[in-house]
Amino acid sequence: MKTQVCIIGGGPSGLLLSQLLDLKGISNIVLEKHSREYVLARIRAGVLEHGFAELMREARCGERMDREGEIHHGFHIAHDGRLDRIDLHKYSGGHSVMVYGQTELTRDLYEARDRAKGQVVHDAQDVKPNDLDTDAPWVSYRKGDELLRVDCDFVIGADGYHGVSRKSIPADVLREYEKVYPFGWLGVLSRTKPVSPELIYAKHERGFALCSMRSQVLSRYYIQVPLTDAVEDWSDDLFWAELKRRLPAEVAGHLITGPSIEKSIAPLRSFVAEPMRWGRLFLAGDAAHIVPPTGARGLNTAASDIYYLYHAMVDHYLQGNSAGLDNYSAKALARVWKAQRFSWWMTTMLHTFPQNSGYDNELQQTELDYLLSSDRAKGVLAENYVGLPF
Repeated sequence: MKTQVCIIGGGPSGLLLSQLLDLKGISNIVLEKHSREYVLARIRAGVLEHGFAELMREARCGERMDREGEIHHGFHIAHDGRLDRIDLHKYSGGHSVMVYGQTELTRDLYEARDRAKGQVVHDAQDVKPNDLDTDAPWVSYRKGDELLRVDCDFVIGADGYHGVSRKSIPADVLREYEKVYPFGWLGVLSRTKPVSPELIYAKHERGFALCSMRSQVLSRYYIQVPLTDAVEDWSDDLFWAELKRRLPAEVAGHLITGPSIEKSIAPLRSFVAEPMRWGRLFLAGDAAHIVPPTGARGLNTAASDIYYLYHAMVDHYLQGNSAGLDNYSAKALARVWKAQRFSWWMTTMLHTFPQNSGYDNELQQTELDYLLSSDRAKGVLAENYVGLPF
């Protein structure tokens, strides 16, 4: 097979880039290791920056998002038994965020690729990029018992942290930075009405908690747990009881509980790989960077990668200008590190760190107090939360 762009990874990043390129007449093939059902079963983030929402509309995939998504103009921080609201609309200059589940977003992208008869190959095994440092890269993969090859101009690695793309960059070129946090998030999805029309981030001496949602009838809740905990340690009753302990009484009293649809523990870490381009290979999303879910930067940072790649590819193929491709890594990483800083800051301010000294805890409390007392500090938070400019 021959195409202009071979995209490894059929998650939202790869599908979004595929859709955008196709609309500009740039041929591409998506190779996905798993089945479509597997991809759509993954439960992920649901807060979209205003820039990401605009990109979905540009890809002609935003109709259901605009119809069913929840526009949020703010969120709450719970602490010391009270709630303080961060007015995103006020402090960001009129912007907001869209709450729309990643599963639904991915479904919309799949349907768009189906309508366009896009080439998305599922169950592509043993994917391997080749000759990335030449002008004629190619990607091999296995489909059942058949060995296949895709010849292309460029390879996009959107195959996640464990994918093959980043590992294809020579060890003496690749630099990796990582910070591992001493806790995880236990998340529960339930078919219940959300406890609040806006998200609640809770700082509590027993640990962090988050009240989120996927829709008006589907709620997503999280509590901070030690890395030694397992999902089996937490029955639904234990989870709901612990969540209520970490919320102000007025919130806990209105919490509707129910059987969990999905329950999982995700460890928290920060990770960045540099460079994000090597030869004809370009990394995007989790293949190059991971952030703690605090502040919802993960999927959104992947979207900014796609924005830069999309425009760089359009300039290259339609205008004969390769400056965007040449500058991709530096431009993407500049925004990636800002997202890293914001996620690290939100995480360190709101979580309980078992190794903290009394001094550390006082500074943490002072940081929160300052944020809630300063319009300028709220402005910095709001600017980052709704999304920095691409």
